[in-house]
Amino acid sequence: MPEVVVAGAAGRMGSRIIACLRDIPPDARADAPGLILRGALEAAGHPALGRDAGEAAGVGSTGVTITADPEAVITRDRILVEFSSPEATLEHLRLVAERSARAVIGTTGFSPAQRDEIAGLGARAPIMVAPNMSVGVTVALRLLAEMARALGDDYDVEISEVHHRFKKDAPSGTAKTLAERIESATGRKPNVHAVRSGDVVGEHRIVFGTLGDSIEIIHRASTRDIFAKGSIEAAKWAAKAKPGLYTMLDVIE
Repeated sequence: MPEVVVAGAAGRMGSRIIACLRDIPPDARADAPGLILRGALEAAGHPALGRDAGEAAGVGSTGVTITADPEAVITRDRILVEFSSPEATLEHLRLVAERSARAVIGTTGFSPAQRDEIAGLGARAPIMVAPNMSVGVTVALRLLAEMARALGDDYDVEISEVHHRFKKDAPSGTAKTLAERIESATGRKPNVHAVRSGDVVGEHRIVFGTLGDSIEIIHRASTRDIFAKGSIEAAKWAAKAKPGLYTMLDVIE
């Protein structure tokens, strides 16, 4: 079975990915392979280091210990699944490219220079990068450009997003990607509004408005499991992908 390494293993997303991995049957179909957890990474000094990854996630023992040593777990053909910081992610992606591994990246907040480096690494290994692993948001991304072109300049476009108080980047990577899709289709840059409040998992709202009517697209996440399950589907896809830089659109299409 394809082997997975989860980075940020004790974080909000990493722990849910590990929990959802436990639900994949070992005898999954050949065209939709099961996945097996083989490595779990956290930053040096993290209190979860040395713990069993499953126990840290609250789902029982997995036999995989959380470590701060990426060189010990990122090996050939293993699939790195990561939601962490840009700096840590880039460090791990350099190993992915060097060792012919694979990667599914949900980390956000990359600088333009960091994105350029990731594109270069994608020439050497399959790397799927998406600010949002939800299938629903991915479908919305596919539709937005067509809607924006069809509605034209008579419609104002506004994007708003709400996330929990601990989210570091604002606007979110998803909101930025939504705005980029609209701008690439129309040449117009929509306003983006970011709110950080409480424990909101995530909400994105796109409003097309003109005199007389408006159209709204809303994606509301009530659990992180939709992102965890999306990243697992992306990992299954990455197990068979050729070197290249991909998005979640490639996965669902």
